[in-house]
Amino acid sequence: MSGISLIITFIIAIIIMIWMISKLKVHPFLALMSVSLGLAIIAGISLNKIPSIIGDGFSGTFKSIGIVIIFGAIIGTVLEKTGAALKLADIVVNIVGQKRPELAMLIMGWVVGIPVFCDSGFVVLNPIREAISKKILANPISMSVALSAGLYASHVFIPPTPGPIAAAGAVGLSSNILLVIIMGVVVSIPVLIASYIFAKFTSKKVMLEPSAEDDQLITQSYDDLLKHYGPLPSGFLSLAPIIMPIFFMALGSIGKIMGLEGDIAVPVQFLGNPIIALAIGVIFSIFLLVNTKKTVEFNELTNETLKIVGPILFITAAGGVLGKVITEAGFVEYIKQNAVTISAAGIFFPFLISAILKTAQGSSTVAIITTASIMGMFNASDSLMNALGLTSEMGAALTVMAIASGAMCVSHANDSYFWVVTNFTKMTPQQGYKTQSLLTFIMGIVGMITVYILSLFLH
Repeated sequence: MSGISLIITFIIAIIIMIWMISKLKVHPFLALMSVSLGLAIIAGISLNKIPSIIGDGFSGTFKSIGIVIIFGAIIGTVLEKTGAALKLADIVVNIVGQKRPELAMLIMGWVVGIPVFCDSGFVVLNPIREAISKKILANPISMSVALSAGLYASHVFIPPTPGPIAAAGAVGLSSNILLVIIMGVVVSIPVLIASYIFAKFTSKKVMLEPSAEDDQLITQSYDDLLKHYGPLPSGFLSLAPIIMPIFFMALGSIGKIMGLEGDIAVPVQFLGNPIIALAIGVIFSIFLLVNTKKTVEFNELTNETLKIVGPILFITAAGGVLGKVITEAGFVEYIKQNAVTISAAGIFFPFLISAILKTAQGSSTVAIITTASIMGMFNASDSLMNALGLTSEMGAALTVMAIASGAMCVSHANDSYFWVVTNFTKMTPQQGYKTQSLLTFIMGIVGMITVYILSLFLH
């Protein structure tokens, strides 16, 4: 199969996948695997080659990024369960002050969202938001919008959350996660500024009707939360599981730039490898458990984390299978033959694919992983990245950011995060569309504009 029929087949395959996930409620792993197999057969790939293609696509993804995702998830779970996430929130509030509640919520969410899933992060930090709102009589919806935005920005842009880590591996940056972290921070800044402005705007437009009973529950829930965690860990121990991996990855990158060789270079590159750097983060998270006297819970926390991260790993691997099938089917070769037309989309191409997938099926992580798998590795001659001219590490990092921006547009009724934010804020669905849905649209567009501007100078 070749030419326009191949493009039509690919589009139909994506539509079927979205339909299976969103309408039939088929698990994304099974939907991706089914569509990959069907696409391989219809595209005319030799039947005796299909099993090895599926195996290579599946195992290759695990090899490049699986351990990193697991370690990052363990760090996030420990930070959440030991109260370190609350400690980080306290640090932010103390620095920013309660006179700027939306800004405090925004930064708090952004910091906590780096290691913790945005859904979990909102649940953990919501009592703080409610308590501050009650104390200074701030609009709870504007504070909720700011908290949601902060968590969401780091969730899609900054490793070690699974989406951007998996995308980094899929586009060939598994050995340079630090570059993705740096670009994630850079791109998220304009996104956070736009979110803050929108949060201030909503404070005048959307209001809740609080009651005395609600106030009593707010105070009670926050006090109960602190009692549940007991004494919070120190600021250093709370930050260390995040900061130390970044430090060692930075050390490894500096070593490469300086051209270190010999006996010094070996330990520097060893410690700077993302797997080892995140393993060090896990060690510091164990120190957190010791400090909070929760070491007996480590086995349970690890099991809980693996249950959460397991589906993400399998979805990531299934995305790798789809990417492999797309390459073998000749889709990329056709794109290359029409590179003049297709390359006009440039960095906007992965954004559009990711935005379509996100809006249609709801999961930002699935949208990120699937799109990154479709794009392929920047250093592979048979990838979409190559066809679009995105053939450098910086081009790959910008592609991850474009995919992440698309994976924000938009959060609505088919997204679990939409219901977490609206229900915990006591908003109606209509208010949720005016706040959370519009917010995520703005975040995605601002993110993509930022990526495009950066691409003019960096790529």
